[in-house]
Amino acid sequence: MNIRIALLYLPYLPLILLSPLAGAAEDGIVTDRPDFVESSDTVGKGRFQIETSAALERDDEDGAKTRTWTTPTLLRFGVREDLELRLESDGYTNARTDFAGGGSTTERGYQDLDVGAKWHMRDQAGALPSVGWLLHLTLDTGSSAFRGEDVRPSLRAVMEWDLGGPFSLGVMPGIIYDKDGNGERFTAGILGTVLGYEVSERTRVFAEVAASQIAPERHGGNIVTYDFGIAYLVTDLVQVDTAFAIGATDETPDLGWTVGLSMKF
Repeated sequence: MNIRIALLYLPYLPLILLSPLAGAAEDGIVTDRPDFVESSDTVGKGRFQIETSAALERDDEDGAKTRTWTTPTLLRFGVREDLELRLESDGYTNARTDFAGGGSTTERGYQDLDVGAKWHMRDQAGALPSVGWLLHLTLDTGSSAFRGEDVRPSLRAVMEWDLGGPFSLGVMPGIIYDKDGNGERFTAGILGTVLGYEVSERTRVFAEVAASQIAPERHGGNIVTYDFGIAYLVTDLVQVDTAFAIGATDETPDLGWTVGLSMKF
């Protein structure tokens, strides 16, 4: 792992060591990672949750090999039992491209910041799913190499079903009003479907199809991955996880990997 990425975790080490001493909480941690489909649950009134990670994407195209490290991080604060405020970013980024004819380029900096909110509308009732809504605004706050243009709003709905036994199902449709590199506004779709399986009370695995962008080719095309991962509860308030992604379209990076840490306070 890049040493700069590793150093980002140092401020959290005391929290990692102390969190198990807190014992069980009234409500345990439920995270929005490592799968693409979010949870419909909020963190609860007065609770704070951090979900941070390191991620690597690899993409080989026309003889050029690009390796991109990012540090995705999500901060969640509950203002009501059913409503939370959110700050999210892919964080510090290091992107290196090696060209077939020789030579390479490296770009470093920070990604744009998302501000948003999640509302838990309802719990599951029979065949009707648990439902949550997420509204985000992506702000053009990143470094020049990674900054988008203007404010880009997105709206997602999350529907979750406990299927009985160890299985669960989540579906997340959404829409984003984006802006491409040519300054042209466009509307793109979002869609994810995840199947979860509880191996034990503390271990969950999942398989997922995630379309983070459904758009015409002139606006970047369809970005779709097949995702697989596992999450483990170290305590009721601390989760570690890892996941792998395989690109399903030409516009999508070929492979992805992430490892994460989440804590609730």
